[in-house]
Amino acid sequence: MSVLDQATTQQLNTYLANLRRPIELVASLDDSAKSAEMRALVEEIAAQSDLVSVRFDGSDARKPSFAIRGDEGRAEAVFAGLPMGHEFTSLILALLHVGGHPPKEDADLLDAVRALEGEYRFETFFSITCQSCPEVVQALNIMAALNPGVQHTAIDGALFQDEVTERQVMAVPAIYLNGQPFGQGRMDLAEIM
Repeated sequence: MSVLDQATTQQLNTYLANLRRPIELVASLDDSAKSAEMRALVEEIAAQSDLVSVRFDGSDARKPSFAIRGDEGRAEAVFAGLPMGHEFTSLILALLHVGGHPPKEDADLLDAVRALEGEYRFETFFSITCQSCPEVVQALNIMAALNPGVQHTAIDGALFQDEVTERQVMAVPAIYLNGQPFGQGRMDLAEIM
């Protein structure tokens, strides 16, 4: 099974040439069709660069999901669900930023992210058709790539309906910080900080 078409695969190969350090994709899968798609996706990504390795022994409670880890585990972005549609760009940027490629943001803002103290566990509910979601997902992934105290999981609400219902998510992007509602709607990195 192939998830990416040839043009997208070539584009991915070009982008991954910008990786500056090794990254590891760690998938948490079950027997579902979406897990099979995710397995194919992470294998296709790993095939595009010698700096990308993949494991299938993840223990995330959300299945299917995969973590992008770099910098000896200090940088990590997680996708619970397939980051396709509008979120495919978020996937590419997460791979690059966790892999050491510098984000295109103001240097002072990036320094402020690096200087944040404490533990911040962000979760963002997204939809692959949402046009406001990528900006939020990408900003939080930048934070997770730059600061080991920040974790971010982007959650496809369509795949995790029980969680959407339980948390009463009415619209996406819906952002949670340490389990509590943090924000809703389009936000950039400066607004999140």
